[in-house]
Amino acid sequence: MIDCTDARGHTLRLETPPRRIVSLVPSQTELLAELGLDAAVVGVTRFCVHPAAWKSRKTIVGGTKQVRIDRVRALQPDLVLANREENTRADVEAIETFAPVFVTDVCDLPGALAMIRTVGRLTGRAERAERLAGRIASAFAALPPFPPCRAVYLIWRNPYMTVGGDTFIHDMMARAGFVNVFAGHTRYPVVTEAEMAAAAPDVILLSSEPYPFREKHRDALRAVLPDLPLHLVDGEFFSWYGSRLRHAPAYFTRLRRAMAAPASAPQRPA
Repeated sequence: MIDCTDARGHTLRLETPPRRIVSLVPSQTELLAELGLDAAVVGVTRFCVHPAAWKSRKTIVGGTKQVRIDRVRALQPDLVLANREENTRADVEAIETFAPVFVTDVCDLPGALAMIRTVGRLTGRAERAERLAGRIASAFAALPPFPPCRAVYLIWRNPYMTVGGDTFIHDMMARAGFVNVFAGHTRYPVVTEAEMAAAAPDVILLSSEPYPFREKHRDALRAVLPDLPLHLVDGEFFSWYGSRLRHAPAYFTRLRRAMAAPASAPQRPA
């Protein structure tokens, strides 16, 4: 018997490890692949881009917030992974009428490590998940001390949106040495160009997701805020809380080094 409690306080009991899994969470889809569950995963969302080959071999059940309930039902899953922030309550409740749903809620690194271990227990991969969580924890523990850098992290434009102090991105920023100047806000507040300037950050970070900021967007913002450095960053390392976390510390180190390099150097770390 597998017995786990999800973020809602709902206890999920499975007689055996699931053999037909649908994942509605991109970072957890990648985690399932890392745990060796290719044969068990039957459905993913169109935003589940890692591993790349899965999108052509698994059933696409819609988006994270526009789930095709009929497609999920047709797959006859014995486990559906969802997330409180990424999926809607209505979709979760609809799916729960015909399949077990486990809902996660990850706000920081300890929460991510706990989620990885729990998903490992749910899927019969507890030892593998424990080893992965240990490697991630060790990689973050080995991060060098970075000089504090006051930052605005943008996730959207028209309107511009940033991150508050209760988000997973905020926690990753802190571990990379960034001081979130909008930490006093919650969730994902809208901010104006004037508010960004008034916050006096050392840098503005433009994420690759969910809005795909590119050089043209950086150039447009630079025209309005010419005195503030702007860097394009890979949003997956700041916001994906599954197995991709293994590589986040190395990325943060490269990013901080790139930011300390002369202005003529490339602004997006490899």
